Amino acid sequence: MWRIWMLFDPRRALVALATFLFVLAILIHFILLSSNKYNWIDGARPAAATAHQAAPLPSSSN
Repeated sequence: MWRIWMLFDPRRALVALATFLFVLAILIHFILLSSNKYNWIDGARPAAATAHQAAPLPSSSN
């Protein structure tokens, strides 16, 4: 394992890793905030009004 750190500067590698993970976390949070189901700030938005198709009435056979 120490040979890997001989190839890379540990401080630079750890700063790059922390920066990447922070950007990834922010990206995931913004994706979740843009969804209707997982938006914890505004809450779930009401669903758009949809036109429901009326079922035909059963015919009376007399």
